[in-house]
Amino acid sequence: MYFRMRSADNARARGSERKAAMKALVASGPPPGLIVYLNGEPGGWVSLDSRERFKMLQYSRMYPPVDDQPVWTIVCFVVGRRFRRQGLMTHLLDAAVRYARENGAHAVEAYPLEPGNELKGYAGYMGVRSVFDRSGFRELGRLKNGRPVMRKELG
Repeated sequence: MYFRMRSADNARARGSERKAAMKALVASGPPPGLIVYLNGEPGGWVSLDSRERFKMLQYSRMYPPVDDQPVWTIVCFVVGRRFRRQGLMTHLLDAAVRYARENGAHAVEAYPLEPGNELKGYAGYMGVRSVFDRSGFRELGRLKNGRPVMRKELG
């Protein structure tokens, strides 16, 4: 729920409030992301939606739009510890791009971690640049924190 709320709301929200908000979001549709299952067990997740549905992106100075083109944005990946280093982020990214295209997106954008940065803890939660490069995303600019703005046109 982090990117779906404004910063001030995130600071005030409790875990139970975020959980209730996510349940309400799921119940109201469309899905807030995609899950990959391996042998019937959830192995990973990608969060994506049209940019305007992410309140954090709408109001943050850290994530200004690079242009006025409507885009879908990928804000988070989670891959279970047991399932890492098996290419799941690539599968999730490809599925996210297909899903966005099927739901009317003309472009998908993300802000991945650059090569050379250590993948500790959740450092790569926004994805890893090499995965986006291989999937045909191109850099359009940089955020204030130095991360690239990567986009794939779907037209």
